[in-house]
Amino acid sequence: MKMPFGGGRSQPAREAYPAAVPDGPLLSCHGVDVAYDKVQVLFGVDMQVEQGEIVALLGTNGAGKSTLLKAISGLVPPAAGRVIFDGHDITKATPQQTTALGIVQVPGGKAVFPTLTVAEHFKAGCWLYANQSADEIASRTEQVIAMFPRLTERWGQMAGDLSGGEQQQLALGMAFVARPKLLIIDELSLGLAPVIVERLLDAVRAIHAEGATVVLVEQSVNVALTIATRAYFMEKGQVRFEGPTEDLLARDDVLRSVFLDRAGKTLGAKATSRARVKEDAETVTRPEALAIRSLSHHFGGISAVNDVSFTLHEGEILGLIGPNGAGKTTIFDIISGHLPTQRGHIVLSGRDISEWSPERRAAAGLGRSFQDARIFPSLTVAENIALGLERHIEVRDHVSALFGTPAMRESEMDVAFTVGDLIDLMGLSAFRDKFVAELSTGSRRIVDLAMSIAHDPSVLMLDEPSSGIAQRETEALGPLLRKIREETGCAMLVIEHDMPLITSLSDSIVALDLGTVLVQGPPQRVLTDDRVVTAYLGGDPSTIKRSSAAAPRTAQKAGAR
Repeated sequence: MKMPFGGGRSQPAREAYPAAVPDGPLLSCHGVDVAYDKVQVLFGVDMQVEQGEIVALLGTNGAGKSTLLKAISGLVPPAAGRVIFDGHDITKATPQQTTALGIVQVPGGKAVFPTLTVAEHFKAGCWLYANQSADEIASRTEQVIAMFPRLTERWGQMAGDLSGGEQQQLALGMAFVARPKLLIIDELSLGLAPVIVERLLDAVRAIHAEGATVVLVEQSVNVALTIATRAYFMEKGQVRFEGPTEDLLARDDVLRSVFLDRAGKTLGAKATSRARVKEDAETVTRPEALAIRSLSHHFGGISAVNDVSFTLHEGEILGLIGPNGAGKTTIFDIISGHLPTQRGHIVLSGRDISEWSPERRAAAGLGRSFQDARIFPSLTVAENIALGLERHIEVRDHVSALFGTPAMRESEMDVAFTVGDLIDLMGLSAFRDKFVAELSTGSRRIVDLAMSIAHDPSVLMLDEPSSGIAQRETEALGPLLRKIREETGCAMLVIEHDMPLITSLSDSIVALDLGTVLVQGPPQRVLTDDRVVTAYLGGDPSTIKRSSAAAPRTAQKAGAR
């Protein structure tokens, strides 16, 4: 006997989905264990989500949040326990079966197909929902366009050419068109500007208003608590807290010890403030480490970067902020040589490198990290960092390697000592011999940063270093980057959307919008500039504090609206 799911399609027999308690919650997880090979990640996880709820799933990197979502969606089979959804046991269901039942997941990070256009994404998003009429699908697509007008301009473009914020808008728009029963969102605010996060939250509320139940995984506790009414907190593969969000805010042992540890250091003590005043006065007298002169770049008829100029001095940390699509990553790609210099000049330590290859720029001391950590998953942490030292190896010939000459042994010992120093500096000792594929997003980000430092650059460009890491790690990142600056003496150019981090870290900030520099100056002056508030923060300066240590109480009030 076949039972039709998802608009009359032939689906597996009903016996594959034993009925749960008819009047139970929409989603139930009972004692769920998940392991990757021999490494167990989830330990007896219990979770219940009632029909019509918005539930936040919180926790540190590596806590098992994304793994639990994969188990619910059928992407990873549980080793033990049961997952019940809408009266069906979906413990062993495939992703196609869970989707047909109404579970739609928006994954964290890359949630789109880079070689498909925006229009093709909406067609693909409806393939399981043939029971909806063409008019209904068109109507819902129009609603998405109304929420995210930027997608209209990008309608015929490849999704891979969109900014991170536009890709997240597209992914959420596809979920809206699909009319889910359960919408699972993994890291909604990952790498996004506050004004974009506000629009996405409005879209989530619109989907919820139509009857969808929502499970939201967030690294920013304040963003999650702005919209959720109930929360689960996970740590080391287990549920440590479950209850209303206001109760979580009262649990200092969970919230503050995990998310807000060392926040005072990150946001700047008095000594740091005094040191910055001195640094600001000295910056103008330092030599130029990197100078950008009248940089412009076009993609067809679209002006991505328009006459951008700024200067980074030796030992300075310069923040680069702006809404998604403002041209920040495009500027990084041009500076590092991954895009050609169409117009303008790039000067590194007094040398014009505008026509140099990426390899030659790197050899001259230009280092860069990417928003998605580009490291080797099948190598250990120590091996990845050793690769970052490649340009400093003195003995390179195969004969010396084959016979293990004294010079080769000495070179290998130098690499080993340097790797050990970097592992200690970055706090990676516990992961030294682990494969990168086994690490959480935040730990991979730190490994990527260690590899960048191993390159020993004079100028280090960091593309959203806090992207994908938990709030506690974000708050510790500021002091870590300043320590790196002190230890290595390199200048830093940092793209970042976390306002407390970038304001506490930067000596100066450049604000961009639509490929043009709005203003450059000290952090407080830039973030109070009316143009920045309007373009980047959506007209609401309070969003600067959304992910800061002082924001949870504000988020609690917002969640009560």
